[in-house]
Amino acid sequence: MESTERLKVELFSFGFKYGAPTDVNVLWDVRFLPNPYWVERLRPDTGLVDEVAAYVLESDRGKGFLALLRPMIKFLVQQNKAAGKKSLRIAVGCTGGRHRSVALTEALVGSVEKLPIDLTVFHRDIERDTGTEE
Repeated sequence: MESTERLKVELFSFGFKYGAPTDVNVLWDVRFLPNPYWVERLRPDTGLVDEVAAYVLESDRGKGFLALLRPMIKFLVQQNKAAGKKSLRIAVGCTGGRHRSVALTEALVGSVEKLPIDLTVFHRDIERDTGTEE
């Protein structure tokens, strides 16, 4: 008999310079995406700001990665549910956890929020120091 209990999904961003989370099922490293940190006017903002998110997500790399990632997340949700799992933790990381990983995490919310899941979204390192990026 299939459980009617909803899968609990945590989707969150983080910064590698503060340590990668070890208690996740899936971790994506998005440091290959264009980095708003290197654009002076974008640096103080976060991936929650439209202009910063657009810089990351509307690039060719951002569009391509999202096109692949959206169906992958749906697939992972379906398969984890079918396997009887109770939870799925997905982490998205960039260097500092303020720009790229935040923008991508927020973009993914729209892909999963309509699925039959209990979704929690947070940005672990968004308020951390904005020190030097590599």
